[in-house]
Amino acid sequence: MRKTLALFSLSLGIAFASPVRSVTAQVPIMAPPTVPTTPRRRVPQRQQRPVVIPTIPRTAPQPRPLMKIAPVPPLKPIGLSNNCTPKYACLGWDEQLFWGGKGKGKAGDRWALIKSINNSLSYLEKPSAAKKYENYPVKEITLDRVRRSLLRFRELVRTSKSAAQLQNAVRREFQFYKSTGNDGKGTVKFTAYYEPVYAASRVRTSEYKYPIYRLPPDFKQWQKPHPTRLELEGKDGLLGEDSRLNGLELFWLKDRFDAYLIHIQGSAKLKLTDGSVTGVGYANATDYPWTSIGRALLKDGKITRKQTTMPGIINFFRRNPGAMDEYLPLWERFVFFRDKGNTPATGSIGVPVTPERSIATDKSLMPPGALALVNTRFPYVGYRGKLNYRRVSRFVLDQDTGSAIKTPGRVDYFMGTGKVAGDRAGVTGGNGSLYYLLLKE
Repeated sequence: MRKTLALFSLSLGIAFASPVRSVTAQVPIMAPPTVPTTPRRRVPQRQQRPVVIPTIPRTAPQPRPLMKIAPVPPLKPIGLSNNCTPKYACLGWDEQLFWGGKGKGKAGDRWALIKSINNSLSYLEKPSAAKKYENYPVKEITLDRVRRSLLRFRELVRTSKSAAQLQNAVRREFQFYKSTGNDGKGTVKFTAYYEPVYAASRVRTSEYKYPIYRLPPDFKQWQKPHPTRLELEGKDGLLGEDSRLNGLELFWLKDRFDAYLIHIQGSAKLKLTDGSVTGVGYANATDYPWTSIGRALLKDGKITRKQTTMPGIINFFRRNPGAMDEYLPLWERFVFFRDKGNTPATGSIGVPVTPERSIATDKSLMPPGALALVNTRFPYVGYRGKLNYRRVSRFVLDQDTGSAIKTPGRVDYFMGTGKVAGDRAGVTGGNGSLYYLLLKE
């Protein structure tokens, strides 16, 4: 959904940089060596002639040609062991597809996965997809191979009767390509995002007074550096008539932090005062990098490391609303929105994203629309609503991106819409692995 992405975990909220030191080599200056001379026979004065020493033109030292270092591909093919036991701990075991059944509790989401596959197939028919795959850095990953892989995988999902049957077929027919991760060894940092639902109004009232804005018609002509968040909405978010954006208000919200969260997510569902429901989506944004307020709060001792999750940050601002004036403007980027009606959340490739079956990655590196598999820990609602973590192997489609999702070592997992999805997304974070699946050649 062209997200501006979130600080939903400590992993995203805090980034540490290591200084790089440059070292200049010290080369000792040596005295020129002494060359022994042999005494020559003395020549009579009249026979001496001037000695002409030929001069050799000096040329500047030629620089050594620079060695070209081949870029590390984002994905590498791997082999899979045939002796993996127990089966439920092996890649490709996706029991969520086959949960329940008639009279057996929660239904699986097999048809949701098939719908997500169909969304990716529709994207691959677009000219923009063909252009994207023309220069993909892993030459054997082509648009045609991605498309054929999706068609075959869809057939397997439709016909498989169990997680084990699907797992066996996938491991037999597909080549796994593993992401090199953020360390070159396959370590991938996972976070999650969701589509929130907020109460909103089409007009300003005493209760609904915090606006989100539509895209200015002259935005392409704005000079850089763009105005900051502080300059556009003021310290308290209520700059109003003095704002450059006056008259471009799209909707009004009750809570300032709710409006800020919509900027982070890049989209939201809005329940309006007249009872109708609509949605807003990303239209564009000012040119500033992501800044983590979670990191700033931790640095200032306002929250603990354990509280650098979205619930922890929300709780801090609920208790200290005045602190928003100081911390929210730290993220200078400002997002503009469009009213997209009551339609599904849409990813960066222009297709709807599916709860727990769509991911966001760096689209300059990863194959858009492709079939992938994530292996990590996610929270699930358990007894009395408590969230419990479980390691899972989930088939997903790569259909979105985000400004904070960079390098092969970042994945954002779409949890869905509403409060439960938000609660789960807010505490998702940790390391795992990412694989792309393509039919064997």
